[in-house]
Amino acid sequence: MNYYALLSVSDKTGIVEFAEGLVRAGYTIISSGGTHAALLEKGIPVIRVSDYTGSPEILDGRVKTLHPKIHGGILAKRDNASHDLDRKVNRIELIDIVAVNLYPFAETVAKPDVTWEEAIENIDIGGPSMVRSAAKNHKHVSILTSPDQYQDFLVALNEDRVSELRRELARDAFSHTADYDAAIAGWMIEEDLS
Repeated sequence: MNYYALLSVSDKTGIVEFAEGLVRAGYTIISSGGTHAALLEKGIPVIRVSDYTGSPEILDGRVKTLHPKIHGGILAKRDNASHDLDRKVNRIELIDIVAVNLYPFAETVAKPDVTWEEAIENIDIGGPSMVRSAAKNHKHVSILTSPDQYQDFLVALNEDRVSELRRELARDAFSHTADYDAAIAGWMIEEDLS
């Protein structure tokens, strides 16, 4: 059986070491964009999302991870025959680990000269979708949204204690996306009032 981890991070802090730990533990890494380039540059074996899905990144990168092979692999229940059949028919691998942190929206809009268009382009869509998918399926999938989580997770992985962390990681993930959406809404309100 193959084990897959999807890594797609804006903040690259610690991602190379995290990926190395996952590869040592037997995981195949799937990644996109800058994360893929960073891992490849360090010689880490990694599959580009577009190669895995068979679909290119489109719309200037706005659509790259929004694909049934990604979300099906994250959301599939591991103990469900119907899900197993859907995966088999559609050639979808199970994705057990997702590490995603989102486009730096708050940092972008904090710039004094930021334009509306620049801010809008820094609203992450695929990232929150993957975070929410993984958090929803935390019974089977681990979701990491901060580099601060990587080392403890690798220790737990090596000690076969990952299942103990998944609910806590899911709570952190939902808080992460809620804060992100609140920052976007707050900025839009301020812009409309100014």
